[in-house]
Parts: sequence; structure tokens; C-alpha cells
Amino acid sequence: MVEIEQLRSAMSLAVNMDAEAFNLSLPYWKLKEYKKGEFYNEYHNVCKHLGFIIHGVFRIYRSDDETSEEKNMLFFSERQFVASYTSFLSQKPCNYFTASLGRSLILYIHIDSLNLLYKESHQWERFGRYIAETAFHQLMANTEGFLFKSAEQRYMDMMNQHPDILKAVPIYHLASYLGIQAPSLSRIRKRLASK
Repeated sequence: MVEIEQLRSAMSLAVNMDAEAFNLSLPYWKLKEYKKGEFYNEYHNVCKHLGFIIHGVFRIYRSDDETSEEKNMLFFSERQFVASYTSFLSQKPCNYFTASLGRSLILYIHIDSLNLLYKESHQWERFGRYIAETAFHQLMANTEGFLFKSAEQRYMDMMNQHPDILKAVPIYHLASYLGIQAPSLSRIRKRLASK
């Protein structure tokens, strides 16, 4: 299956996982297609799956109870792992939604299967550490970005991390993620295009 080979390649790059260790996981991965707006994980649900995005983009967001305004926190795009990380790692209900922004395809694995793999293989334990470190890094990068970087610098960081995001994500979602209004993002894009 082509999708499994993409995952195998990504795992090899991420944690130098060899074929023997990777093959232990083959019975556990499942393929799922998502429609636009379909939830990967919902508010107050425990995230039980780790996904690997074959194609598409997912966002993590929270909706304000009073205004219903949505605030985007993270995007996940092709060849990245997706989960509501806080919930996935703690196995407690999450405080936000994770949803597909368009037609998407992922391979996913259940937390119980991952825990079995962690017991079977040091390489899978290393992968578990990689997932936890990735979640921590994303949290710190976002926090530091808001504290120490301009909106333009955050936009450039986002484009480096998700090069094809403009094709899949409406500008108002990108602006929300950056903590600015859509007209401000348009000005940033025009300024960068003229350089």
C-alpha cells in the first residue's frame, strides 16, 4: 500500500526506525478519509488516535462560548502526525476541536496499539518520545512566536512549516492562527510579495 510506504519513510526520517520495528505496527494502522469539516477529535472527547496525514490539512481550534468566534491554534498538513496532543498524551478530555479543512486522508493508530508497540520495541518507545517532544516544541514555538515575533515573522514561520497551506486554508483561518485580522494578513502578503 502506497500510504504505508509514505508512513514508513516518514518514520525512518523521524526516528531512524528500521523495517523490522516498523513491521510490528502493520496490523494496527487503518486508513480513513475525512470530508471538509469532519472532526478528527471533538471538544471534551479523549483523543484515542494518532494520525499520519497522507493528504489534506487539519486544524485545532477552540470556539468562544459567548461569541462563537473560532480561534485556530495549530495546523497539521501532509506528512505530519496529527492528534489533539494534550488529550492524546494524558488520555483526558480535550478543550478544543480537531477538524479537517477539506477532503483528507490519514493513516491512524489507536493509543492501545501504540502502548503495545512501546512495550515490544525500544524504537517504538523512541517514537513515543518523539511525539511528546514534537507536541512540546509546537506549544513552545507558538507561545514564543506570540511573545517575541511580529505577525509577519509568524506568517513566514507558518509558510515554512506548511508550504502548501494557502491552497487549502481560507485566509480568515490563517489570520486567526496568527492572531490578526484578515485585512492585516492581506497587507503582510502584499508586502512580502513585493520584496
